[in-house]
Amino acid sequence: MDRRHACPGSSANLATQNHAARCAQTLNQPLGAGCYPIDILMELNTEILTAPPLDAATVVMLRDGEDGLQVLLMRRHQASNVLGGVYVFPGGKLDAADQDPQWLTRLSQDSATLHQRLNEPDLSGERAAGLFVAAMREAFEECKVLLGRQSANALETQALHKALSQGQSWHNVFQSSRLQLHTELLVPWTRWITPRQASVTNKRFDTRFFVTRLPDDQVAEHDNHETTETLWISPREALLRYWDRDIELAPPQIMSLVHLNRHANAQSVLDEAMSRKPPVVQPEPYDNEGVRTICYPGDPRHPVRQPAFPGPSRLRFIDKRFEPELGLSALLD
Repeated sequence: MDRRHACPGSSANLATQNHAARCAQTLNQPLGAGCYPIDILMELNTEILTAPPLDAATVVMLRDGEDGLQVLLMRRHQASNVLGGVYVFPGGKLDAADQDPQWLTRLSQDSATLHQRLNEPDLSGERAAGLFVAAMREAFEECKVLLGRQSANALETQALHKALSQGQSWHNVFQSSRLQLHTELLVPWTRWITPRQASVTNKRFDTRFFVTRLPDDQVAEHDNHETTETLWISPREALLRYWDRDIELAPPQIMSLVHLNRHANAQSVLDEAMSRKPPVVQPEPYDNEGVRTICYPGDPRHPVRQPAFPGPSRLRFIDKRFEPELGLSALLD
């Protein structure tokens, strides 16, 4: 296993010992099933993208395991034209129907409140509300979790699943139900804007990341269409497996996991998110002696001096993946 810069006796090196024996458990596989290295390699995008970024929403779903905080990662289908085979948080682009005014009658907060929570002055209230709806819709479509509910009646979710499997849209199904969604359970976390020189995609997104706790009595499942694996894992374990090339992650997931690794449990994450406005993260890519490097707010090369999150302020594209200059220890310590 490749553990460059993880010095003997360091916390990063000690953390990786006996790591492989735990992989089957974190993949929800039977003990002894083993874990398999990734069968894709990330390719670097070299074109300049001129189209404006598409609005999108992503949900960082949290729960507390026996050893502390766990986060939900879904593996995108390898045939996907956006980050195929990569482990991501559930999410997707904003649809026009997400902004239907009828949604406001089903949400626990009005559009002005949702607009204020996102802290984007130039965003309309209807679009702000739509982003909350998009986050909940994508979570249900991709991993069958009904967000915005402390707990969900089994009959409610079964009816939604059945209607969707019959080809009805999320919006039509929901409008015919009596369900109310509590948007206060979704807390804005960060806002990531793809730069014009995107590193791993050929599209630009303006993605609002939300954090939320997995509702009681619900189970996340992949759909075998957009996603092919469901993985509940601690942020630290995910970073270790990324370093060992067992899973592939894109830069926003890497840096989000570094940030989440500073928290012991789900409530700690939610408390931080509720205590501040979501920072804007617009990476600044550049080539350093032929090596693509991405720098983040707080880096000397970035125009924003205030860091948006803890951890390294830049990642370099080395051997078909992104890693910090100081190696694994910079991700974990």
